[in-house]
Amino acid sequence: MSTDMTQARQAGLYSIGEAAKRAGVSVKMARYYESIGLMPPAKRTLGGYRLYSENDVHQLIFIRRARALGFSIEEIEQLLALWRNKRRASAEVKRLALKHVQDLDAKIAELQAMRDALFHLAEHCHGDERPDCPILEQLAHCEHC
Repeated sequence: MSTDMTQARQAGLYSIGEAAKRAGVSVKMARYYESIGLMPPAKRTLGGYRLYSENDVHQLIFIRRARALGFSIEEIEQLLALWRNKRRASAEVKRLALKHVQDLDAKIAELQAMRDALFHLAEHCHGDERPDCPILEQLAHCEHC
């Protein structure tokens, strides 16, 4: 281990691998979040290795949890800005959350309609040795040709 990394550890800083592990994300994702600006540029050792503070680890956890709830990168940017702003209005956070719930409801409805249509087609397919198949016929049907 290099001297500068030893000093960094003594200062309470983590390597990218350690920070990623503590946050439950991959090293690749930690780099990606930095590259798109969700994370501030990492401090660096003299050798160029990234260093992360406990606060950086908390931000990675925040991002991971927001992604797990399906928030987009843009929404996470807004949520991070609100999280960092101690003078924020919780009404704005609630507005973003409820908007995301509406988006999820729309996706659920769309997926349910897709599921129902596919199930309907599968019910009408004989599923035997015959070549005719309503599933393939529907997929091949051209509505705007």
